[in-house]
Amino acid sequence: MTNQNPGTVTVACLQFEPQVGKVEANLAAMERLIRAAAARGAKLVVLPELADSGYNFASPEEARALAAPIPEGPPSQKLIALAAELGLHIVSGMNELHEGRVYNSAIICGPSGHLGTFRKLHLWNREKLSFQPGDLGLPVFDTPVGRFGVVICYDGWFPEVFRHLARENCDLVCVPTNWVPMPNQPAGAEIMANILHRAAAHSNGLPIACANRIGTERGQEFLGNSVIIGADGWQLAGPASADGEEILIATIPTGVVARNRAVSERNDVFGDRRTDVYG
Repeated sequence: MTNQNPGTVTVACLQFEPQVGKVEANLAAMERLIRAAAARGAKLVVLPELADSGYNFASPEEARALAAPIPEGPPSQKLIALAAELGLHIVSGMNELHEGRVYNSAIICGPSGHLGTFRKLHLWNREKLSFQPGDLGLPVFDTPVGRFGVVICYDGWFPEVFRHLARENCDLVCVPTNWVPMPNQPAGAEIMANILHRAAAHSNGLPIACANRIGTERGQEFLGNSVIIGADGWQLAGPASADGEEILIATIPTGVVARNRAVSERNDVFGDRRTDVYG
């Protein structure tokens, strides 16, 4: 069943601190937060990037040792079982091993089981030492709770990603992420990641739900500030704190993509495009 008519979906972004190498402990924290979000009415939950394994690997060998297949591996099976039990959809960052290659991926699952996998397209810094670039494109998932796409962290620095998903008439983009400070970021300023994702939401009429992690892992600071952004670019929930475990909840309209793009009586952010000039 696909949600083709106007409706709503209650989305949760789950912000917590995965521990590198502690897969069982991470899965326990994920389950606790997913159950708490379900109790608050969430029907779609988004967790951080590499939520199962942690992020700051000492070596490519460590990343590989912590990777597991999607959907056959134990971390995937845990989330698939939770989605079925709780009657919700889950998007979570995962460390994926597939045919001998390691990918920074996300699992998408729901009450009916595994719906698909997204593999991060744009690798950040030392990720290039451990992971292969994503090779599954930008899939769109039709579900009973809406039509959504997935991107991971640094993918969000590329406007083309959101424009493509908007042209595919997504109701929402889910973003598992591990945001870190950007160079020359002024103290106290809104973090660059939130600025970029608010702009992407506004310029595409596209809600975006970003679940970041917290903590410092092997010297790498993470920024928290998870956020759920409406199609107009304004926050529906968050930003979360920089360093606290949090569950953000927001209700997002579905099936109204065209309406989202009308920014004035006479303007539409897609209809006004000058494709004769810039393609």
